[in-house]
Amino acid sequence: MAGLKLVSALVLCVLVVSPIATTALTCGDVSSKMASCVQYLQNGGAVPAPCCNGVRALNSMARTTPDRQTACRCLQNAARSIPNLKAPLAVSLPGKCGVSIPYKISTSTNCNR
Repeated sequence: MAGLKLVSALVLCVLVVSPIATTALTCGDVSSKMASCVQYLQNGGAVPAPCCNGVRALNSMARTTPDRQTACRCLQNAARSIPNLKAPLAVSLPGKCGVSIPYKISTSTNCNR
């Protein structure tokens, strides 16, 4: 579940170009959207359709800078708790789900930017 949060947060960090607003997105939202990606992030294989649906939904939900920053932090925290998370799978997940991100996904991404 943490790997999923990492992926979602990083996907959202890429989108940090919207106007600043009050954060409405929660870690619970991020977790629920990315839960179906955990097995993929640990084991690889085909990306499950529900995982990509979650990636796209989270991307759509995080329209403001505060929401994107929240998602980024939630994903990074979750990634730390997922055993055997394979970082290269997390890096490639947005592209495999048709979400374009202008930076590399990483646990070292600065969520404040």
